[in-house]
Amino acid sequence: MPQLSPGDKAPEFALPDQDGKIHSSEEFRGSWIILYFYPKDNTSACTAEALAFSAVYEELSEIGVPVVGISPDTVESHQKFVEKHDLHLTLLADPLHNVIEAYGVWTLKKMYGREYMGVERSTFLINPNGIIEDIWHKVKVKGHVEAVSSRLRELMADEKQ
Repeated sequence: MPQLSPGDKAPEFALPDQDGKIHSSEEFRGSWIILYFYPKDNTSACTAEALAFSAVYEELSEIGVPVVGISPDTVESHQKFVEKHDLHLTLLADPLHNVIEAYGVWTLKKMYGREYMGVERSTFLINPNGIIEDIWHKVKVKGHVEAVSSRLRELMADEKQ
């Protein structure tokens, strides 16, 4: 499994969103993108993270930065998740883990002494050329969206100089 680093080209993807519409990495070329991976719809931490990203969605949209979440859940699960919490995000379904594995976030996890494979909560900040600028692994939800937004603004400001 690849271990991606800042400076690496972001792996390509083409996955369906909560409405079944296919989104590909190609459509995001030319703009920054916040791509985040999360374990499961409607779990407490994943809901908190989705709500936090959803809260800054409009502000990020104004500066042309989409927020895209990816999990192994189905299109139908994403649809219910979005409706239940009135989320303003694009959530992509990756039940075969192809993109999740390409980004190196399908990992061995442990809970209550049991080992299993699952998604490591991670966020990738990708520049307009499709290059990874920053990565957050093993994300703790509290304060995370603020940290990503702050780093994005810093990088965008550097870009303008």
